[in-house]
Amino acid sequence: MITINKKVKEVHNCQPGDIPEFVLSSSQPLILKGFADKWPVVIAGKESPQNAAEYLRDFYSDIPINVYYSEPENKGRVFYNEEMTGFNFVSSKANLNQVLDKLLVHADDPKPPTMYIGSTEINKWFPRFNEENNASIDHLKPLTTIWIGNRSKIAAHYDFPNNLACCAVGRRKFTLFPPEQISNLYVGPMEFSPGGQDISLVDFDEPDLIKHPKFEQALAAAQVAHLEAGDALFMPSMWWHHVESLDALGVLVTHWWRDSPAFMGRPNSALMLAMLSLRDLPLAQRQAWKAHFDYYIFDHDEENFEHIADVAKGVLSKPHDELAARKLRAELFNKLKQ
Repeated sequence: MITINKKVKEVHNCQPGDIPEFVLSSSQPLILKGFADKWPVVIAGKESPQNAAEYLRDFYSDIPINVYYSEPENKGRVFYNEEMTGFNFVSSKANLNQVLDKLLVHADDPKPPTMYIGSTEINKWFPRFNEENNASIDHLKPLTTIWIGNRSKIAAHYDFPNNLACCAVGRRKFTLFPPEQISNLYVGPMEFSPGGQDISLVDFDEPDLIKHPKFEQALAAAQVAHLEAGDALFMPSMWWHHVESLDALGVLVTHWWRDSPAFMGRPNSALMLAMLSLRDLPLAQRQAWKAHFDYYIFDHDEENFEHIADVAKGVLSKPHDELAARKLRAELFNKLKQ
């Protein structure tokens, strides 16, 4: 079991519709204590798991929902199988009412099977839920999803969008790492992972520091967030987070949004293209291209291009609009076909 001394900073007196700008633009994670205390789902969950389940049933659209099942011996860890040829869980589609019934049956089981409904779009599967349990950040046009299950451990991973995660029912523990800790987290395959996103292969319950010695450096930079029902956690883009659901019934409502228009695409597409065209070059050439990336991308400054007439800047113009993005994407596509 790992020990982390640094706790995520807490912000108090923060409510839906009254979130200070510094929160949603923070480069560090922040806990919003009691943010969703007035949500009906939070109130129901504090009364009992049964009341929370009944509340969720009232909004369910009856569309089959993706559910993951893992045997008790996995102790809630959602992960690969021992050979890394597959996963330690099975997935299927089921009616939410059946899932909730099984969760309640195992509510007092000290070693229950893990049952887990992953990121599920609220407006499709739970119409009207967002009307009663709203974070009031509609101006950010977030993708709002719900997670439902019992005790589980989701391996450390990152998300490109910002995230306001509201702990609606039960308690959760988040262990967070800054983006630059990627080299110390022993990240697994990119194309093949339990939730579709690269994950750390370190077992946070029993870290093997002989096999994963650099994980100690990651721990030195880590922060921990303990969330009670009604608390919310703001996670900036690209922060790694290991998530534990700690109770027999847990509900998490997440709000994902990006700081750039969707037409600009996903940065991991650029990463994959760089793997194709840059990764296997000799070291000296990679370092030369690194200087180019720093100049044009990572240390980008519009003053660098003031010596070029505006009409001649082309792709160096900023910002890109949707038409320019479409044109550039088409040019890239044509070059990739060659």
